[in-house]
Amino acid sequence: MKKFILGTAFLLFISSLPADATNKHAISLNSASETHRMSYMQSYGETLPPIGYVNFCRDRQAECRPADRFADSIQLTRGRAIELREVNASVNNAIKPVTDLDLYGEAERWTYPDEKGDCEDYVLLKRRVLIKRGWPETALLITVVRDEQNEGHAVLTVRTDHGDFVLDNKVNEVKAWTDTSYTFVKRQSAQNPLVWISLLPPDLAPQPAVSASNL
Repeated sequence: MKKFILGTAFLLFISSLPADATNKHAISLNSASETHRMSYMQSYGETLPPIGYVNFCRDRQAECRPADRFADSIQLTRGRAIELREVNASVNNAIKPVTDLDLYGEAERWTYPDEKGDCEDYVLLKRRVLIKRGWPETALLITVVRDEQNEGHAVLTVRTDHGDFVLDNKVNEVKAWTDTSYTFVKRQSAQNPLVWISLLPPDLAPQPAVSASNL
């Protein structure tokens, strides 16, 4: 029943969105205040990136460079909202969840999954699929959270003009970040994917800042 309700809510939200613009690469989600509260995560300055991401970028430097074109958010039209849901569900259904320790014998390895992977691998694949479909990479941000068991977890944040939305391997529905039960810890900077931004107030997560030049 819960999944049905969530699915219906997202469909109602989609129906409130504008039709796709003529330019399929148009950057800008119209105000949806009547159906969904627009909300963006608050950031608190630079913080340390996850070690798995640092190692991923050392192996794939070309995928961790700042984008040539910057878009802080993307227009979430009805078609794009449906596409987000389709990509999230298709990757979730295609990949079997397994820990890095079971798969690679390592505590932490970020990579593109083939048939199996953990939460970070789902995020990397969804991001790559959306970029190949024309979504701006600066609006697709890898994000680290604490889940219901206070354990580390990764999701993909999509920055839109309707607020921040989350693609999660635990559920097929696309949710506003405020509709999740997670504590949001840190995420990539939209300006530079090598730089990570804290999503916790400094008194809750005092960490030394890291420079992209050190990665």
